[in-house]
Amino acid sequence: MTLLKNKNLPIYAVIFAIIAKLYFLLTHHIQEDAFITWRVAQNLLDYGVIGFNGNTKISASTTHLYVFVSYFFNLIFGKDNFIEPLLIFNTILFTIGSLFLSHILFKNNWHKAIFIFLFGILPPSIKISILGMEYGILFFLEMALLYYGFQKEKKWALIILPVLILFTRIDTVIFLGIIFLVDIFWNKKIKWSFVLGGILGIALSVAFNWFYFGEWVNNTIVAKKLRYDNHFTLQQDFDYFRLNYGNFWGMVKLPGDFNPFMILIALFELACFIYLIRQREKRNYFLWIIFLFAWTKQLVFLSQKSLFDWYYWVPQILLFVPVIIFVLEQKVKRNLWLSLLIIFYILPMLAFQTVHSIATGNGEWNYRRSIGLFLDVYEKDKKQWILLEPAGYIPYFSGLKTIDEVGLVDKQIQTEIRKDKPHYWINTVKKRKPKYLLSYNNLFEDQDSAYYKDHYKLLKEFRIKDHLKSDNKILEKIYKLKPSGSDYNLYEKIRN
Repeated sequence: MTLLKNKNLPIYAVIFAIIAKLYFLLTHHIQEDAFITWRVAQNLLDYGVIGFNGNTKISASTTHLYVFVSYFFNLIFGKDNFIEPLLIFNTILFTIGSLFLSHILFKNNWHKAIFIFLFGILPPSIKISILGMEYGILFFLEMALLYYGFQKEKKWALIILPVLILFTRIDTVIFLGIIFLVDIFWNKKIKWSFVLGGILGIALSVAFNWFYFGEWVNNTIVAKKLRYDNHFTLQQDFDYFRLNYGNFWGMVKLPGDFNPFMILIALFELACFIYLIRQREKRNYFLWIIFLFAWTKQLVFLSQKSLFDWYYWVPQILLFVPVIIFVLEQKVKRNLWLSLLIIFYILPMLAFQTVHSIATGNGEWNYRRSIGLFLDVYEKDKKQWILLEPAGYIPYFSGLKTIDEVGLVDKQIQTEIRKDKPHYWINTVKKRKPKYLLSYNNLFEDQDSAYYKDHYKLLKEFRIKDHLKSDNKILEKIYKLKPSGSDYNLYEKIRN
C-alpha cells in the first residue's frame, strides 16, 4: 500500500515544481532573443514567410522547431495573449524532462520527487522554464531521448527524437555525439537506429536551411561569427577565460574577474561525480553522458568566445545533478546533508534568481519595451526602418522594419561588416538611410557627428534611471540594487 502511494510522488513533485516557478511570470523576465523568435513566428503568420522584415526570408532565429511551436501558439491564442501560455508550456515540458531524468537516476520515488523539486527551482532551471527560449522544449526532447531511447530502448525514440532535437538547435550535435561515444565505449556496439536518427536529423536541418534559405547553417551563426570574430593571442585567450569562467560554470553571474565561489562549486560537482561513478552501474552510463556533455559544450562555446549566457543553462544544471544525487543517497546523516544543501545553496540561489528576475524584468519589460511602445504610437508607418541593437523587445513592440548591428535579422549589414568593419555602422546609415537610429552613444559627439547633425535630429532620450522608481519600496530597492538596462538616444531622420 505504501509503495502504491509513493508511486505518484514524482508526479506530485512535477506539479509542485511547475506551480513554484509560475510566480516568476510576474517578474516579466523574458530573454531578449525570445522576442526575435516570436517576431519570426508572427512574420510567418502575417506573410507566410520565415523571416523578420516582411516577405524577405531569413533564419533570424536560432531555432526552427520553436518558431513553428510559437507560430501555433500565436495562431491559437492570438498575438496579444500567447506569451503566458507558451511560457507555461515551456515550464511543463522542462519539468516533465526532469521527471524523465529522475527515472534514469533513481529507483526510490521519494528521491525522485525531491530531486525534481530541488532541480526545478535552481536558477538555470527557472531560466530554461520561464525566459521564453527554446531550451524548455530542447531539455524535454533530450531527456526523452535518454529515457525512452536508451533506458527503455525504444527504436522509435532513437530515430525520431534526434531529428526533433537537431531541428530545434543544430549545435545539439554535441549532445548526440557524446551519447554516441559513451554508448560505444559502454556497450561495445553501435545502435544503428540512433545513427539513422542522427543522419536524418542533420540531413533535415541542413536541407531545410539550404532549400528554404539558400544557406547551409542558420544566419544567426554566420552573423555572430562575423560580428564578434576576434583574433586573440594565447595570453588574451587565458585572460578571456579568467574573466568569464565564473559566469558559465556556476549557477549565477557575479561581478568581478575572480570567482572562488564558482571554483568550489565546480570542484564539488566533480568530486560528487567521481564518487558516484566508482562502480559500473547502469545509472553511471547516463551520468557519464550528461557530465561529459555539460563540460564539452561549455568548453566548446567558451573557446569560441560565446558570451550569450543561455548557451550554458542546460550544462549548468546538468553539472549539478551529481551533487543532488550524492546528498539524497547519503546513508548517514542524510537529512543533515539535505538541510545544509537547501539552506546554504538552494534557497540562496532561488533568492538570487528572484532578485535578478525582478530587476531584469524591470529593465527589459518595463524599460526597453517602453521604447518599442513609444515608437509603435509615434510611427504609424510600419514600413519604416530602424537601426539598433539588440533586435528583441524594441522591434517586436514597435513593429518597425529592423536593421540590427549584428546582422541577425538583416543580411545586408553583414556585407558592410565584411567590406569595412570599423565603419560599417555609418556606412549602413549613409547607404540605407533608416528613418530611426537607436544608439547607446551620443551620435552628435561621434567622429561622424557632422553627418548625423545634418541628417538626423535627437527625438528622445531614454534613461534607465527614470525606471528605477516604484510605489512598492521593496521593488524600488531591488531596482536600485541591481539596475538592469542601458541608456539610449533615439534619432529621427530629418526630411530634406
